[in-house]
Amino acid sequence: MHQKRPAKSLDLKLARIVADPSCRDFILADAKDADMAFGLAAPGLAPGGRPGTGPFRSIADYRDSIRELVRQGLVDIMLMSASTNEVIGIDEGLFVESHVTPAVRMNDTTDIWLAAGTGGYGREPALPFSTATIAQARCGRVACDGADVPRGANLGLFSMTLNDDARLDRDMLAAYREFRLEAERAGFRHFLEVFFPNAPDAVPGKAAGRLRERPGGVARFLADHVVRALAGVPRAGRPIFLKIPYLGPEVTEQLAAYDRSVVVGILGGGAGTTHDAFGLVEEAKRHGARVALFGRKINAAEHQLSFVKILRAVADGDVAAAEGVRAYHGELEKLGLTPHRPLDADLARSDTASAYGG
Repeated sequence: MHQKRPAKSLDLKLARIVADPSCRDFILADAKDADMAFGLAAPGLAPGGRPGTGPFRSIADYRDSIRELVRQGLVDIMLMSASTNEVIGIDEGLFVESHVTPAVRMNDTTDIWLAAGTGGYGREPALPFSTATIAQARCGRVACDGADVPRGANLGLFSMTLNDDARLDRDMLAAYREFRLEAERAGFRHFLEVFFPNAPDAVPGKAAGRLRERPGGVARFLADHVVRALAGVPRAGRPIFLKIPYLGPEVTEQLAAYDRSVVVGILGGGAGTTHDAFGLVEEAKRHGARVALFGRKINAAEHQLSFVKILRAVADGDVAAAEGVRAYHGELEKLGLTPHRPLDADLARSDTASAYGG
């Protein structure tokens, strides 16, 4: 007799959130897909390493931290590159008996090509590009034997960056349309990431100041584009949730209330202080967000398991953000670990991601 596999917490929570947006459920994702962006620096600094020069941890170390966090079971989604998913998900079957859902980054637009010495890509308008395919996310090969491969991923992240340039944005949206149609035919789910314009000064006449002068600023620009882009997408092709920068109280509330079937999620940005992470979740949830996807904030933590433990408590409303920072420092003390910064400094908010709309 086959043992029943555990239900995925993502699916249970999404169902409750869509049915009742006022419910306490909150979805947490760890974004361990940095190897699609940073190269050698993706896994983070090795002991004694220096920012920029390293040495850095190996991809094997990076994958070990993924295994630990999945076994801890406090995140709902683990986002990975296709190559990491092949090792951990397909070869090892780590997610088969876990309630954590594996996900794969399905495209890598040029604005996340962040190799050292190539800073120009991040300042140029983003161009669409995809490395992985849906079949490779599911089973590691171009052709799968079956439509549903439990050991692989059946959820992917598709990312867009819109720059207020009709030709560039049309190409980005056309790439998303192509992906959506392929995903719908394959029965492959996705969530949609939309970044702020990455290089407005690189496009003539589209300076950042021009966007900020518009009603609602850059936050409204992004929210309007999300709503417009999804208006023509029927239910079968829609993302199961959004991953966007935190847009501030007013615009976040309006976007969350506009269409209750579109679940709003926030991205984390840079590592920042511990209060940057905990406070961002607390504030975004207060104004309608129901998902948070943190990559560098988790990966840069002194002790990732303890960080996620407190982050989960904050996301579930069991602990206030500032109280969570103090509790995290208490955990570090018990473990004999030196915090990156003193408690007073870690209680400060420094994250520029909060500078929504400007």
